[in-house]
Amino acid sequence: MYAITGITGKVGGAMARALLAAGQPVRAVVRDAAKGRQWAALGCEVAVAAMEDAAALTQAFEGAAAVFILPPPVFDPEPGYPEAQAVIDCVVTALKAAKPAKIVCLSTIGADAVQDNLLSQRTMMETALSALPMSLTILRPAWFLDNVAWDVSAAREAGLIHSFLVPTGKALPMVAAADVGQVAAALIQQDWSGTRIVELEGPERVSLDDLAAAFAIVLGKPVRAMPVPRETWAGLFRSQGMRNPQPRMRMLDGFNEGWIAFADETRTIKGTISAAALVAALVAGEGA
Repeated sequence: MYAITGITGKVGGAMARALLAAGQPVRAVVRDAAKGRQWAALGCEVAVAAMEDAAALTQAFEGAAAVFILPPPVFDPEPGYPEAQAVIDCVVTALKAAKPAKIVCLSTIGADAVQDNLLSQRTMMETALSALPMSLTILRPAWFLDNVAWDVSAAREAGLIHSFLVPTGKALPMVAAADVGQVAAALIQQDWSGTRIVELEGPERVSLDDLAAAFAIVLGKPVRAMPVPRETWAGLFRSQGMRNPQPRMRMLDGFNEGWIAFADETRTIKGTISAAALVAALVAGEGA
């Protein structure tokens, strides 16, 4: 039995479908029982548990041979990341009680960065899980290509995609969420001991100019990437409702300055979904 948290998202959903296609039993761990119905219809067991509820998580993990941990994203955290710490404490408590043999945790590129930034929440999770006596795989995917979904309207209507990543011609490791789910499904079925780190990116590195060119081909009109000046970030993010934009800004600095990166490209696993294919699917309305 594979217990999958975050199953209602793109990564968790792709992972669960891959496991089901392989004939494996899946337990869908959902916060909302209504969202579990579609997974029950596909043959999954359903467990209702919030990631901040240690008792419910323990029940959700009991009897599972392996557990997939997908921490809920917190894009506007309080200083010190108390939201992430609350989830970590509950996850660790549940895993200690349920004692699955294997854990796969979705982390991120940059979890090994020394400088504090939004992704430090994943560093905290990695550290906590690494102290447990179970076999642990830490999956660190690159920047999600799926973030380009936010750019579809602007590309279509104004011929622009606004970029916080600069310079716009700099190629970065990026990956599609569906690739992450497929790789996670393969990893959780493997046998290993101790802690291993797996880094994942797409079939080629991608710049914002590349993404603009992909939009231009699909839309049949010129599209260009326009940098968002850094001096405007704080005001822009606050106008969008953020109270503490500094961690997000430092994350973006990390990509732009190069201290959030994969140390050795030759070690990364490569996915199969290209940026062009994902952009085409998003414009067509698939996966938007």
